[in-house]
Amino acid sequence: MKDQPLLPAYAALGSVCFFWGTTYLAIRMALESFPPLILISGRFIVSGIIMLALIRQRGLPLPPWRDALRTAVNGVLILGVGNGCLTYSEQLIPSFLAALFISISPFWMVGLEAAVPGGEPLRLPTVVGMVIGFCGAALLFAPSLLAQGFSGAIWQGFLLLQLGSASWSFGSILQKRQKSAVHPFVNGGIQQLAAGLAFLPSALLSSNHTIRWETPGVGAMLWLIVFGSVVGYNSYIYALEHLPVALVSIYTYVNPVVAAALGWLVYREPFGRREALAMGIIFAGVAVVKWFTSQRKRSSPVSLSPDKSRLRT
Repeated sequence: MKDQPLLPAYAALGSVCFFWGTTYLAIRMALESFPPLILISGRFIVSGIIMLALIRQRGLPLPPWRDALRTAVNGVLILGVGNGCLTYSEQLIPSFLAALFISISPFWMVGLEAAVPGGEPLRLPTVVGMVIGFCGAALLFAPSLLAQGFSGAIWQGFLLLQLGSASWSFGSILQKRQKSAVHPFVNGGIQQLAAGLAFLPSALLSSNHTIRWETPGVGAMLWLIVFGSVVGYNSYIYALEHLPVALVSIYTYVNPVVAAALGWLVYREPFGRREALAMGIIFAGVAVVKWFTSQRKRSSPVSLSPDKSRLRT
């Protein structure tokens, strides 16, 4: 690894920080042309087929069918439910708010990890970091909750994204604990195709089949397929293979900033002092959780391998 040039690895990390940050805006734009179920199913079926074609071209071996089936189920939890909740939430809230609410997903990861057998128990510093992060999120949805009650769009979007984050984290934990000798890119292709196929029946049976073949929406769908899934995931895996996990994880901080900037530029989504303060508080809480978790893993004699299935495509 030391003999490999680091410039391509940093370029890959930069593309993850940028491209995955753009997916929030791209989803909002794609929803103007595609119903949610068709958007979710279509993008992952196409990206999954592309990735599996690349896998065959590169001659990468596929896992045994039982492992492939478990990976497919994990993909439905991670990408199907996780990204599905994100897609539906962007019908309720601005794209940058969705990015901020998703940035607290590491809390679900450490919380569910503590709940499953053999998981790492929660410690006080981790809980403190989680409380700090949720306080930042509350700063964003509390005004809507107080004014409109539980019917407020921001509150509903927040809950929907927490459901998606919980499913994403649970599927990631299952995938991380699944012993697999195949390349992570293979698992990613299986997960994306499985997520798309899982939503296909609902998309076909849905009464909303209205597609507006307009350039911005169709272009956003293609952007999600190419740069959100295929390029973004390849870059993520390459960065993980050549850079420290702690360094690669900075994309979780950069993505909301990119989403906020693009949301303001394209849709003039409101971003003022309250949103900036909430972002800082959320980032502080996530940093505390990540730092303490990494410190514990370093001091532990046995640690789980880095999770390469967590992707925000």
